[in-house]
Amino acid sequence: MRYVALLRGINVGGHGKVEMPRLTACFEAEGFKGVSTFTNLGNVFFETGARDRSRLIKKVEAAIEKEFGFRVPVVLRTSGEIARVVKAVPKDWVTDQRMRCDVMFLWPDVDSRSVLKEIPSQPDVEDLKYVPGALIWRIDRAHVGKSKVRKVVGSKLYKNLTIRNINTVRKLNDLLR
Repeated sequence: MRYVALLRGINVGGHGKVEMPRLTACFEAEGFKGVSTFTNLGNVFFETGARDRSRLIKKVEAAIEKEFGFRVPVVLRTSGEIARVVKAVPKDWVTDQRMRCDVMFLWPDVDSRSVLKEIPSQPDVEDLKYVPGALIWRIDRAHVGKSKVRKVVGSKLYKNLTIRNINTVRKLNDLLR
């Protein structure tokens, strides 16, 4: 099975420094095959015969903590799961100078359509939709200051997700094929 491990909170603002060659070696030392990374914000591709996702996550998190000395929460996605997210996003939703579109990958314990009730939104200026495993948020940059979705930062829910912009998610999808 081929996975992408999405690491939360590394190499952001000088915190949680993780070097990609060392991270790759860490995954290879655990016996994973075909290990590679994309960007230095914690997207790691690997292959394994293991099928128990929760055990696999524990193994990956323990290896990273042992190697780097701090805990890094991880969520795993298969190529099919990433493809489903990409398919749910309208093609004209992008991250560029006029628009912002982010995908918030959810941890299993909060992965439910009901999570939409926990996030305030301003439907006249922003779009927020749920797909299994993720929330998709889109807003015109001119209205970012009016967003209510941004209030998720610092909430209990925020600690149970990791965010990638849609351009990155589309690239992850391409690399998983």
